[in-house]
Amino acid sequence: MSKDSGVFKAWEATIRKTQAAKKRANSIFGITLAHLPDEDHAAAAAASNGDEGSSSSSGGDEGAGSGSSTNGGGGTECYYAEKVLPNGDYYSGQWYDNFPNGRGKYLWTDGCMYVGEWYKGKTMGRGRFSWPSGATYEGEFKSGYMDGTGTYSAANGDIYRGQWVMNLKHGHGIKHFANGDWYEGDWRRGLQEGQGKYQWKTTSNYYVGEWKNGNICGKGTFMWENGNRFDGQWDDGVPKGNGTFTFPDGSFYVGNWSKDPTEQNGSYYPSTSPSAAAAAHSGSQLEWDPQDVYNVYLADAQVCPCEKVSVLPSQKKLAVWNSSKNSEKARRLSVDGRVSVGNERAFERMNMWDGDDQGASSAAAGDARRDMEAELLGMGMDMEECNFAASLNKMLPMRVPKASKRQGDPICKGHKNYELMLNLQLGIRHSVGRPGPAPSLDLKASAFDPKEKVWTRFPPEGSKHTPPHNCSEFKWKDYCPLVFRSLRKLFKVDAADYMLSICGDNALRELSSPGKSGSFFYLTHDDRYMIKTMKKAEVKVLIRMLAAYYNHVRSFDNTLVIRFYGLHCVKLTGPAQRKVRFIIMGNLFVSEYAIHRRFDLKGSSLGRITDKPESEIDANTILKDLDLNFIFKLQKAWFQEFCRQVDRDCELLEQERIMDYSLLVGIHFRDVASNREIIPTKAETPSVADEVEREEGPRLSRADMDQLVLDPTKWARIRLGMNMPARVERTVRRNDCELQLVGEPTGEFYDVIMTFGIIDILQDYDISKKLEHAYKSIQYDPTSISAVDPKQYSRRFRDFIFRIFAEDS
Repeated sequence: MSKDSGVFKAWEATIRKTQAAKKRANSIFGITLAHLPDEDHAAAAAASNGDEGSSSSSGGDEGAGSGSSTNGGGGTECYYAEKVLPNGDYYSGQWYDNFPNGRGKYLWTDGCMYVGEWYKGKTMGRGRFSWPSGATYEGEFKSGYMDGTGTYSAANGDIYRGQWVMNLKHGHGIKHFANGDWYEGDWRRGLQEGQGKYQWKTTSNYYVGEWKNGNICGKGTFMWENGNRFDGQWDDGVPKGNGTFTFPDGSFYVGNWSKDPTEQNGSYYPSTSPSAAAAAHSGSQLEWDPQDVYNVYLADAQVCPCEKVSVLPSQKKLAVWNSSKNSEKARRLSVDGRVSVGNERAFERMNMWDGDDQGASSAAAGDARRDMEAELLGMGMDMEECNFAASLNKMLPMRVPKASKRQGDPICKGHKNYELMLNLQLGIRHSVGRPGPAPSLDLKASAFDPKEKVWTRFPPEGSKHTPPHNCSEFKWKDYCPLVFRSLRKLFKVDAADYMLSICGDNALRELSSPGKSGSFFYLTHDDRYMIKTMKKAEVKVLIRMLAAYYNHVRSFDNTLVIRFYGLHCVKLTGPAQRKVRFIIMGNLFVSEYAIHRRFDLKGSSLGRITDKPESEIDANTILKDLDLNFIFKLQKAWFQEFCRQVDRDCELLEQERIMDYSLLVGIHFRDVASNREIIPTKAETPSVADEVEREEGPRLSRADMDQLVLDPTKWARIRLGMNMPARVERTVRRNDCELQLVGEPTGEFYDVIMTFGIIDILQDYDISKKLEHAYKSIQYDPTSISAVDPKQYSRRFRDFIFRIFAEDS
């Protein structure tokens, strides 16, 4: 680089500008600061990727003190600084590109303080955050959140050591409560969930077993200090279901436990030892009341509640300047990079390309900048890359479709399927409302027998078990009724709500066109349930795999496979004598959020594109693989659980010889302008461009996430595949790759709420699918068609899903 070149002149102008800015800042603040200690000096030099040696000087940049100052290679200096910020906050530590970067201390005016590692203005790495109340957190941070391994010491004396995810205890951890109690085990979303042990200090009693939402729930063991012991099922902190209470002498009581004495039943078995037999003979144990477990034994077994944090680290703001790489307008940033809409005024950040020499024109400076970038980066693109880059620039902004009417047409009187709907509602009301034993999750093999079905006759005049009705006589069949009753209990479906949704005064809605299989779909008025007519072959497949399906959904709460609630058949009398079989399923898209985009994804390419013109695509249109123009970004913990669960679900389907299933995905865009244009994470709404600036880093919207943390009840509506906050990155396909399944990422992100699940899981690889595979393989690429062997289908499906889902790092 010659001294006469424009690049060298621009570099000299930058140096002069930097020195002048330091002198002005020092005269404004009147602060002279000490030199950096040797070890901090070296650390600052390392953080800035500097070369051998560094220089120290008094003064500072915009209030910065003296310290190490090295060139980071892109024209921005990294140095040690002490700053009194305009709102009264104080920062001391390493400073780079107008942000804390490296090790530093930030003190807020409300008394909160962070000491530790920073990266581009965000708490990132190890650090210590303290509150005015005396509470502290020491451990790992990520993008402003307590995330990783850390210790939280509350103001009331509680101490937690363990794993964190986005300000919440999540993973394995140990918590010591102020009263001496302690818990060690699994945590989820800030509460005890999974396997864990709780020890009470005052009584020395302890519980070991399963937890859910911070309460004892599931299978577990409670030990009393006097030697009594309970092994069995728990719900909401008390025994509920099958269990055994054992006395110190070896005698025990076995039965069904309930806080309601009318539901409690069981048997007492004395011990075989002579001393125990004598005690039993005296009547001391025979007079024992099982309800004493609730009223006496567990009276003082209260689990300490988890404390609430008044303000989270990710909510704290940094009163700092804008980076030179961004807009010149001053913004107030939070620790995690969000922008405040406050009115505090910060100092203007200098532009390194504006020299002090008034004779140099801005055009020359711009040319020098481009020359330097070209000379330093040495970048070049071939024609194909240039064409692709041009296509990125030509991308039109995305818009959400206009609000469409509710799916389906109500089945009113006069509709061809009106009487069928009434038959269905009568049958459901009879099946679900029929008295029977309390459903148990432990089922015998006979419950899954294909012969386990119940026929009921519904004459118009009614019978001993059926009400009178205005329809023609029909017969009703329940397949494996005990299994589906247990499934509804497992999925926490209230029987009264279930009947009200399907059998209430509101009519079902029939979707306008049947599916590809020829099945018809019906929706309940509240959209919670979908009813699908089935072929006899599909019924056989479901009955065959029902035991494996039941064990799978019972073992994995986060399973993505569709939820089944009932399998029935209506046999119509009269000349037609036809049978209509149908399955009742959960509707994936029942949500408080409007679904803007729907995708049905298989991982194949043949025929996997929507044949509708763009003008006819609305919010209810199901798009396919070749319509997909996003990569879905999930937060780390969710992404890891997603990958594990997809593997488990695909293993089940592969084992049952199922293929042709798909992942149904619904997207709600969170930031939509008044003209229905979807606002990217980095973009600004034109009407509020002066007030709102979105975060640049690869993270979710923080305000909503913080609200979720402050209001734990909202977490109850979030699970894997349901109402999940996430981000999507827009993709674009190359012009020369018409069948490119996954497009190229563009770096354009959108905040979304996602809903997804695996559907169509009743197609086995039968002779018709084998013939379809053989026929289409002659005409097309065998890897592009849907009809393939279940093992190959599972592998291709997983490969595709793991390409379009990624961790939001």
